[in-house]
Amino acid sequence: MRNETTTTATATPRPPVRFWPAQDLAGVDFDPVLAQLMRDGPISRVRLPNGKGWAWLATRYDDVRLVTNDPRFSRKAVVEHDVTRLAPHFIPAEGAVGFEDPPDHTRLRRAVAPAFTTRAIERLRGRARETLDELVDGVLRDGPPADLTERILAPFPLAVVCELMGVPEPDHPRMHEWTALILSSSQGVERSERAKTEMCAYFAELLRQRRDTGGEDVIGLLATAVADGDVTEPEAVGLALLIQIGGEAVTNNTGNMVYILLTRPELQARLRAEPALRPSGIDELLRWIPHRNAVGLGRIAREDVTVSGHDIKAGEAVHVSYLAANRDPDVFTDPDEIVLERSPNPHVAFGYGPHYCVGGLLARLETELLVSAVLDRFPALRLAVADEDLRWRPGALIRGPEGLPVTW
Repeated sequence: MRNETTTTATATPRPPVRFWPAQDLAGVDFDPVLAQLMRDGPISRVRLPNGKGWAWLATRYDDVRLVTNDPRFSRKAVVEHDVTRLAPHFIPAEGAVGFEDPPDHTRLRRAVAPAFTTRAIERLRGRARETLDELVDGVLRDGPPADLTERILAPFPLAVVCELMGVPEPDHPRMHEWTALILSSSQGVERSERAKTEMCAYFAELLRQRRDTGGEDVIGLLATAVADGDVTEPEAVGLALLIQIGGEAVTNNTGNMVYILLTRPELQARLRAEPALRPSGIDELLRWIPHRNAVGLGRIAREDVTVSGHDIKAGEAVHVSYLAANRDPDVFTDPDEIVLERSPNPHVAFGYGPHYCVGGLLARLETELLVSAVLDRFPALRLAVADEDLRWRPGALIRGPEGLPVTW
C-alpha cells in the first residue's frame, strides 16, 4: 500500500492516506488491505481507484453505527462531491433515495413501505417457494452436473423481486442483464451507464402505464405516490432502480454461502442434520461473507465531528466498512470464525440507520428458502470442478461466484 502523509494541527495526528486498490479477490478471502486498515484503525484515511481526493474510513462497529445513524453525516451532500470510490461509472443522481437525508429520505421510503412489511413479505413466501420448487425440480429432472448459479441462484431472486416490483415476466431477462451491467465495470463505463439509462427509461414508462391502476406492488405504490404528488417521477424511477438491482445481491450472497458449505462439508452436514440451527447459521453467514468489494456510498460531514479521537472536519468525506464492523473483535468473539449458533449476532450486513436495506426482510426470506432447498433437496452435494477452477465476478461491486458447477 502506498502512503501519502499529511500533517494537520488536530488533537490526534491524522493517519496517512493509504491507497486501497480493492482488487478482484477469489473465493471468500477477506480483503488483506481492509484487514490492515482495521489493524491500523480505528479511523483510517483511504484513496480508492476512482473519484478524487481521500476519505475517512470507519471500521470499528461502534464508529460505523455512529456515522451511518448521525445526521451530522450527509448522503445528500455527496452529490456535490466527487468522493473517492471503487466504481468508475458511479454518477450521483439528484433525488435518488440513496443520496437523500431525512426528511426527504423518509418520505421516499414511506411511499413503498407497504410492500416491505413483515406481513407483505410473508404473503410472498408461498409463491416464492413454488417458484423455487419449480426451478429445483427442473435441475433434479435434468440430473447432475448443474450450475447452481445459472439454474437457481440467479433466476429465483430475479423472479421474486420482479414479482414484488410488478415487472411483467417477459421483461425479467432484460432486468437481469441491466442489473449485471450496472453492478460491474467489466464491460466498461459507457455500457454500465447505458444500462442504467435504459432501466430508468423502462421504469418511467411502466410508472406512466400504472398511474391510473395503482396496486400493492412497488410500481403500483410508486405510481399512486406520483399521481398524488407525494413523490416526483424521477424520485420514483430512482427508487425503483435501487430496489430492482438490490435483488442481485441475493444471488451473490447465497452464491458465497453455498460455496462455503461446499468447501466446508462439516458446516453443510450440521445445517442439514439440524434444521433448527439454520436461522442463526444464515445470520452468521451473512455476518461473515465478504458481500461486497471495498465500500459503498460515502457521506460528507456537515460539521466538525470527533470520531474515536480523530477530528473530521466539515466537508470531508467519510466511508464506513460494514465488512470490517462485522469482524470487530470487541463485538464478535472469534470474529474470523464461522460460529453457526452465534447469539446474539447484531451484524450490520444490511446496513444501519436510515439507509438500512429496504429489502432486508425480503433478502432474508429468499436466503432462507434457497439455503434450505440446497440442503434438503440435493443429497451429497459437492463441487463438480476443482475449487481453483471456479471464476469470481470481475470488476464487481458485489462479490460472488460467476457460476457454481455442482454434482450430487
